[in-house]
Order: sequence, then C-alpha cells, then structure tokens
Amino acid sequence: MRTDQERKILLKQLRKTPVVQIACEKSGIPRATYYRWRKSNKKFKEESDKSLNDGKKMINDLAESQLITAIKDKNFQAIKFWLTNHHKDYTNKLEVTHSDKDKELSKSQQELIKKALELTSAHKKPELKEEHENNRE
Repeated sequence: MRTDQERKILLKQLRKTPVVQIACEKSGIPRATYYRWRKSNKKFKEESDKSLNDGKKMINDLAESQLITAIKDKNFQAIKFWLTNHHKDYTNKLEVTHSDKDKELSKSQQELIKKALELTSAHKKPELKEEHENNRE
C-alpha cells in the first residue's frame, strides 16, 4: 500500500517537474527505485510516460507564455525567435539549385554505376540474386 502511495506522489511530481532526477528528489524516492518500478511494472511505466509527457506540455505552455510576455516587453531576442519559428518570411532558408539538367552520364560514370549495382547484388541471398539475374534477361 505504501509503495502505491509513493508511486502516486512521484507521478504527481513528474507532472509538475518532468525531470526524473528532480521529481525523485522532491518525492524522496531514489532514481534507481524509479527505474526499477518502470522495468518491473508495465502500468507504472505507462503512467510515468504519461506524467512526463503531461509535465513537458505544461512546461511548454509556461515557456510560450513567458515568450509572449517577453515579446510584449519588446525583447528583441524573443521577437526574433518567435518570427523565425512562426512566420515563413523570417525562417532560415536553404536554396538548392541543380544545374546538370538532362546531362548524360559519361561512359566511365555508367560503368561505375553498373559495377556498384553488381556489387550490391552480390551480397543478396542466392535466391534473390537468381531472381534478380532472371529479371535482367
């Protein structure tokens, strides 16, 4: 009975502070015990995963609230962070261009590719290799 109560206390603490070390310290339960419970008790593992997830969501909400407060206080870093992550015109962009459109492979490039394909098929199971060779004919 005492163990069930300790588990409930720990789960509650994980929802408040989703860091195992801190939750264990605040609830007076050794980390080793927490991990032993997770390993030996499927229900506790599921409950602790849910508690950690709920706690992370709560911290995310708190962080977003603080970020919005910082934006209202005209904090440039907060403004920049928000725009970079929430507005497409301010995101970091990587432009990729390809200039070899419709360019034919040279004979040596074709031979290299053929050799590479042969090498990869050499490692296949014999029955797959036979099937591959039959399909080529």
